[in-house]
Amino acid sequence: MTYESKIHEAVKYIQTHVEAQPQFGIILGTGLGALVKDINISHELSYQDIPHFPVSTVESHSGKLVFGELSGQPVVAMQGRFHYYEGYNMKEVTFPVRVMKLLGIQKLFISNAAGGVNLNYQVADLMIIDDHIDLLKENPLTGANLDEFGPRFPDMSEPYDQKMIAQAMEIAAKNDIKCHKGVYAAVSGPNLETRAEYRYIARIGADAVGMSTVPEAIVAKHMSLPVFAISAITDLCDPENLEPVEISKILAAAAKAEKGMTRIIKALVAGQ
Repeated sequence: MTYESKIHEAVKYIQTHVEAQPQFGIILGTGLGALVKDINISHELSYQDIPHFPVSTVESHSGKLVFGELSGQPVVAMQGRFHYYEGYNMKEVTFPVRVMKLLGIQKLFISNAAGGVNLNYQVADLMIIDDHIDLLKENPLTGANLDEFGPRFPDMSEPYDQKMIAQAMEIAAKNDIKCHKGVYAAVSGPNLETRAEYRYIARIGADAVGMSTVPEAIVAKHMSLPVFAISAITDLCDPENLEPVEISKILAAAAKAEKGMTRIIKALVAGQ
């Protein structure tokens, strides 16, 4: 079975179980699943029940596709995402983005937990992603082009929607949410970076570093799907004062940042 056929089979299964037609897709990152509590849920589907859908292996990711209304708008939210470090290839990592596009979403919202490389950042700050640096080992568009979805060589001069970025910065300012705008570097993980790697990542122009988001953004751009992405800064990556990172502290920082992130995403969805 071709990759395209698998996408269509997954879409068909979802449409036979869910009548809702979502306008917005939301990918919830590590420690950032509480936004689901604000969704007026109409349907939930376990990833393992959807044909060809990967299954999240990360402990903090629930593994459900949630349908309902957020801020009065129809949405579908991924409660748990997939990462390259879990052993999936990039086509598997980005499979849900293709599916959500065929379900009818018009915009994609992505959240993640990231390390703060910019030394002006603090733990639990937010960073709206304005651009990215792809340091991953595989590109989701490698191989035969999926002509049904987009062009062979998609333009990446504006990977993140500038209008939504401006709106989000205004929302953050009005609500006294500490929020930066910056560049996100994606690495494969799962280990965190060395001091030398943090120096390198800062030197090439990144403000934050993480292990997700970029593959989904590339595939969305391939399909001309506008993207808004936001990071919760969960640890600081100062190579001269580097402390060992504990996952419990990362999750705690994400939870602290989540309130502001949720407010921004809800306001964006309401205003679209």
